[in-house]
Amino acid sequence: MYILAYTKDAPDKMMNLANKITISRIILTPIFITAIVYSRMDIALVLFTLAIISDGLDGFIARTLNQKTALGTILDPIADKILLISAFICLSLVNNVPPHLKLPPYVPIIVISRDAIIVLGSVVVYFIKGDVKIEPSFWGKFTTFFQMMTIISILVKFNHAEIVWDIAAVLTIISGADYMIKGSRALSEVSINNKTRH
Repeated sequence: MYILAYTKDAPDKMMNLANKITISRIILTPIFITAIVYSRMDIALVLFTLAIISDGLDGFIARTLNQKTALGTILDPIADKILLISAFICLSLVNNVPPHLKLPPYVPIIVISRDAIIVLGSVVVYFIKGDVKIEPSFWGKFTTFFQMMTIISILVKFNHAEIVWDIAAVLTIISGADYMIKGSRALSEVSINNKTRH
């Protein structure tokens, strides 16, 4: 099975450069949130930019230096979700940003709900199919880009940030629906295969 097959990585291979960069992104998250809470948007912007760069860097290193591991496969999306969800929640709750830049509640609700549905769906597919592989889709990548741009637009005090977060919200819904359709297809394949065997 997919998950079991990846647990054979040696400890020294799992803690390679790519994974260390991913872990550093997770460590940056509470510092980033602290900067926002204490109204240091300049520091928050620098930290968030570093996090974005590290997101691309760890993937590049993993591919070019053959450092793909089970740990990296799991940690990379987790690091992204921890950073983005923390940022969306924080920027919808803090009172130290101008009213027109404060995230409305529906944005983090949509973002969190979509991720929760994907995780729950993955668990269901795994238990029924015995295998789950979530490949980043076009809509997923596009959504992540606009979610990141939403955070940046608020940190740089872009006066029309609401346009960016509304686009991100719509794309989040579309990408969530796309993953749900793919999950349904995966379950349908299992049903068809079971009928064929019998």
